[in-house]
Amino acid sequence: MSARFWTVGLGLLGLLGLAVANGEMTVVVSGQSTAPQAAAAKPKSFATPKTPWGHPDLQGVWTSDDMLSIPMERPEQFAGRAELTDEEFADRAKRDQAALERNKKAVGAFRGDVGSRSFRQTSRVIEPADGRVPPITPEAQRRVDSRQARRSNAPSSWEDRSLYDRCITRGILGSTLPVIYGNGNQILQTPTSVVINYEMVHDTRVIPLDGRPHVGHAVRLDMGDARGHWEGSTLVVETTNFGDRSAYRNANAATLRLVERFTPTAPGRIEWAVTVDDPMTWTRRWTFAMPLTMNDREPVLEFACHEGNYAVPNILSAARSGERNKTD
Repeated sequence: MSARFWTVGLGLLGLLGLAVANGEMTVVVSGQSTAPQAAAAKPKSFATPKTPWGHPDLQGVWTSDDMLSIPMERPEQFAGRAELTDEEFADRAKRDQAALERNKKAVGAFRGDVGSRSFRQTSRVIEPADGRVPPITPEAQRRVDSRQARRSNAPSSWEDRSLYDRCITRGILGSTLPVIYGNGNQILQTPTSVVINYEMVHDTRVIPLDGRPHVGHAVRLDMGDARGHWEGSTLVVETTNFGDRSAYRNANAATLRLVERFTPTAPGRIEWAVTVDDPMTWTRRWTFAMPLTMNDREPVLEFACHEGNYAVPNILSAARSGERNKTD
């Protein structure tokens, strides 16, 4: 586990607000400034930087920390509205500032001034328009029920535990969606590929850009098989060939298709949008979107999950002990 647990887990538990500009909230943990540079107005026009070989330059360390307090699905009180009103936005800033004040001392001990932004979104889901994940199919419900039944009973094997417990992977989306720590990802580029190094469980994803087809249907991978191309300044990545154990939200690995779009929109900001397409799991396709913000002050650190993971042996040994007690 990286030291980011402290800076994110303690400092961003509420998500963050102090200065408000152009529909964004910006804070500084030290409290030394109420109008940090990060809150400055966006430039009227933004020229996407280029690599030496002419591709849009996405390289750097990017974090989803700024979206930590924004829910995946739209709460009922915001029904029909994709953005907060000015009053609601100000209230969010006040609540988040109170959370910052509670945690400022602990965070400041690890790194000095820390800035973060939040946004007016009422949900990460942007399509369907109601901001809600579509209903799942009857087949998907059966898969969910089966998995829940296995995990509600005493585990007979490590395979009955989640990949989270087993320190294997969080999958593509779980490696980027914000949680209380480990939200930093580093993007590297070559003329023929884009590489994403995820801090969460130290996964590394290589995305070819040379037009090669996906691997054969029989090949199944925890992070899927990705293929990328450029549409203007947007990197479009299609991923298929997922493994059953790592398919997002218990999707059908054989039919799940993810399409990601990485679009630079301002200095230090990428809009990341993902369309989730699996007709065997959801009644329609759906899309969520969120900004990723650059934070080169926090390099991606080692994620030493296996080295300190006592969860699985303790869970299994407790289950075996319980079984012995029942037969004694």
